[in-house]
Amino acid sequence: MTQETIDTLWTYGIWLLTVIGFSLLMIVGLLLIIAYLLLMDRKVWAAVQMRKGPNVVGPFGLFQSFADLLKFVFKEPVIPAGADKGVFLAAPVATATLALTAWAVIPVSENDWGRWVIADLNVGVLYLLAISSLGVYGIIMGGWASNSKYPFMGSLRSAAQMVSYEVSIGLVIVTVLLCAGSLNLTEIVNAQQEGLGTGIGLPNSFLDWYWLPLLPMFVVFFISALAETNRPPFDLPEAESELVAGFMVEYSSTPYLLFMLGEYVAITTMCALTTILFLGGWLPPIDVAPFNWIPGFFWFLLKVVAVFFMFAMVKAMVPRYRYDQLMRLGWKVFLPLSLLMVVVVAGVLQYGGFV
Repeated sequence: MTQETIDTLWTYGIWLLTVIGFSLLMIVGLLLIIAYLLLMDRKVWAAVQMRKGPNVVGPFGLFQSFADLLKFVFKEPVIPAGADKGVFLAAPVATATLALTAWAVIPVSENDWGRWVIADLNVGVLYLLAISSLGVYGIIMGGWASNSKYPFMGSLRSAAQMVSYEVSIGLVIVTVLLCAGSLNLTEIVNAQQEGLGTGIGLPNSFLDWYWLPLLPMFVVFFISALAETNRPPFDLPEAESELVAGFMVEYSSTPYLLFMLGEYVAITTMCALTTILFLGGWLPPIDVAPFNWIPGFFWFLLKVVAVFFMFAMVKAMVPRYRYDQLMRLGWKVFLPLSLLMVVVVAGVLQYGGFV
């Protein structure tokens, strides 16, 4: 073995260890953040209803999520006698794995040392759309393998709902890509640093981010994200007179925990994507001292938590839709509006002197 070969193997070994280490750091950090986002979700819901919420396990209930984790892990899983056991157990694993896999291309910051992302793909947006499409399979597998009509109907409803609103989300993302000129998520954030050159607001301020020039698409994306992740008021798969839990009705213990983990990871992914596409990612609200002294990761985390707070408030305040209202909103309102906005944005960029 030549010295050149040894150096090459050493270089690839260091690269592999770096990627594995950053991936583990990302997963552990994400799981810890989700534990407290779940607590925040329950606390916000309780506050709106003038209750205290979880407040017993640890100070102010800060350890409640970890207590729930231990409860689920040590409970005995119950598998229905008529279920397809292999598919029944594979469904929650697939859901949680695919949800975590989406974070491989989510950039959380950028500084002099480089970009804080596991895989800085030039087609990161396409990767996210592909992963979110595959997430439907875990839900269908869980409903079908349960060998019961209620989970099966719940899984079909959930799959139809997710597929329907993916169309609107895709068209909304197209409008952002037209403005940014790139499918790389880091480049989309950097493109918002100067905005669209409209001269609105302070230089490199929050008024230059895409939420303002693309405000209708920001609203459509937020509502579609609620439907895409089965969040209230669009939690129709779990709303059969509050008697069943949709495709998860036959699940308990750790498999149920994995389904819920996949759901909350997907919610966090949509919050992060909203932050990247419309809220400037890790950019400070105004690029002046002392705001630009704070590391970009903290701005990114703060924005993700703020978007999740909006998710939680919608859950606590908005009544649930009927299924026909849900589908009509997606296909007859959001789809035509998104198509129209794609044409309008493309026309303004082409003939408005922005390109």
